[in-house]
Amino acid sequence: MSSRSRSGRQYWVALRAMVVFTVVLGIGYTAVVTGIGQLALPAQAGGQPVSDADGQVVGSALIGQSFTDADGNALPQWFQSRPSAAGSGYDGTASSGSNLGPENADLIAAIGERRAAVAKLEGVSESEVPADAVTASASGLDPQISPEYARLQVARVAEARDLPEAKVSALVDSFVEGRDLGILGDPTVNVLELNLALASMAG
Repeated sequence: MSSRSRSGRQYWVALRAMVVFTVVLGIGYTAVVTGIGQLALPAQAGGQPVSDADGQVVGSALIGQSFTDADGNALPQWFQSRPSAAGSGYDGTASSGSNLGPENADLIAAIGERRAAVAKLEGVSESEVPADAVTASASGLDPQISPEYARLQVARVAEARDLPEAKVSALVDSFVEGRDLGILGDPTVNVLELNLALASMAG
């Protein structure tokens, strides 16, 4: 067999192997894993969409969103999310933290500005502002805030909506999610789900 024939045969074998592995690993494996995800965790695999009272999808329980006006000012009638460094904010295509170190001057200045703004908005001292109110998560997409931050906002939201403060506080408590498996992470409150429940609340 000539060297040219051997080379041609090797190329043909390599091409067939590439096609087989592309189908098996690129398509077959992906289909199997997707199928398992749809069966085991259908809501998460589908993006866990959240709908309003009219059945309109308004977001995902897995991705945060802002509740601000066009100028970025917090809307007082809504619970506020934590800051986001993903794109222009909660951009699922640009998931990222700020990547700034804890001693970075720009980050320190931004945290100081956020702390002052939150303290002014909520009518509290800067020392009462929790860390998640002024820092972005590593992904920039976290939909949750701490129960402490949610409770800090109760008085302002209740006043803006002319609702009893105790009623809004009880709503927040009902949305506190415990630690995963009882031991992992910290208790959280999903801001979108809380605000949807708030929207349907009567005085």
